[in-house]
Amino acid sequence: MDILSIAVGLLFFLNAIFAGIIVFMERRDVNATWAWLLILLFIPYLGFILYLVLGQNLTRKRLFHWDGIEKIGLKDLINEQLDDMDHDRFDFQNETSSNHRHLISMLLRSNDAVLTQNNHVDVFTDGVDKFSQLLSDIAEAKDHIHLQYYIFRNDTLGKRVINLLTEKAREGVQVRVLYDDMGSRKLHPRHFRTLTEAGGEVGVFFPSRIPYVNSRLNYRNHRKIVVIDGETAYVGGFNVGDEYLGHNRRMGYWRDSHLRLRGSSVKALQTRFILDWNQASKDKTVHYEPHYFPDMQPQGEISTQIVSSGPDTEWEEIKNGYIKMITSARDSVFIQTPYFIPDASLLDALRIAALAGKDVRIMIPNKPDHPFVYWATYSHMGELLNSGARFYIYDAGFIHSKMLVVDRSVGTIGTANIDVRSFRLNFEVNVFMYNDALGEKMATIFETDQAFSSEMTPQRYQERGMWVRFKESIARLLSPIL
Repeated sequence: MDILSIAVGLLFFLNAIFAGIIVFMERRDVNATWAWLLILLFIPYLGFILYLVLGQNLTRKRLFHWDGIEKIGLKDLINEQLDDMDHDRFDFQNETSSNHRHLISMLLRSNDAVLTQNNHVDVFTDGVDKFSQLLSDIAEAKDHIHLQYYIFRNDTLGKRVINLLTEKAREGVQVRVLYDDMGSRKLHPRHFRTLTEAGGEVGVFFPSRIPYVNSRLNYRNHRKIVVIDGETAYVGGFNVGDEYLGHNRRMGYWRDSHLRLRGSSVKALQTRFILDWNQASKDKTVHYEPHYFPDMQPQGEISTQIVSSGPDTEWEEIKNGYIKMITSARDSVFIQTPYFIPDASLLDALRIAALAGKDVRIMIPNKPDHPFVYWATYSHMGELLNSGARFYIYDAGFIHSKMLVVDRSVGTIGTANIDVRSFRLNFEVNVFMYNDALGEKMATIFETDQAFSSEMTPQRYQERGMWVRFKESIARLLSPIL
């Protein structure tokens, strides 16, 4: 027997071993199990490599630990809020929050998502506006700037942000920058040299051990958080790069959603940043210090919960929040997402809402930034169209917004897409908001975008060509692992 035959036999043997591991050893989603089995069966050699790179299962160990949580009284507050809600004595400051007490209780119980009721929230839908305000807030920083992005480009906008951060560091402001190694794979520590020389600190989430090669294609930190002086915070869909200002010819205008928050919700985002920073930069650990959590006067009347999710957590908290919102809808469900690859539970929730006569509208892009994911998105349209849901294709550029608003009163904006990657594989963060005026504003934003969209009717959907249907079918089969 020659060496080639031995190698082929060994690969088939290893292929069978991995198939057995997937079926019997790993507690995966059933759909993901079948998808991996198909790959290993039909492309055994390449499938073997893909499984090694993409199929790693991050054990649900505690990646994030910070003793300071007890010092800021978070645990006591969580227990107090849960006890008050369980005994129906919690003081909800608006009717919308009271109407969604079960959603609030679920997120508090499963995710330690404290309800704060004194927040002011600004919604940005344009990158120029968002970064103009962000840079202005950074320029006014007096104590510290904590900045975290999945994608940070070393382009015109990126350099502008770094230069301003460097200037603030030279003024004595504590500056910390955290970015994801895979999302920002073209970034290099030398790009931050002036910042670090000025006293700033830079951390990298799950960095590669080999230059330009990262075996952890999954389990990326997809969060985008900025906290300034513990008083102002940003979270949403915009990353740092020129394309987010609409300067990419292929993608065109970049339509996204981002939040600026002031109020007690900032403390939860500060905590989230510190947890992420300490995981990524163990040699530069941030400890509890009162100036990170200053006392603040009420900034508004909007109730919020900051909800985080990731592969290290027991529950898919953001997805569960989506489902609870959808099933509680009395009148309408509006969704904007660049990737629409729902699992069976979320698909059922939307289908039931549509069949019950609720106004279910979903807006997706008209062009792909990830073609395979794009076709998987289209593959899920048919079932919902048949149940009465309506789909809109945004034609004025690329829509990257992650927004869900129900009954024009409760909504969420953040970093999570509607796909397995966001719900199970990536580290995400969303803000759930309970306020009629803000909910109305979010619904109006959707309707404004709808004017720049074309509707995908059932008839138009059925007119798809055979090649398009074939691509959709293949993409749908693999959608559980996309």
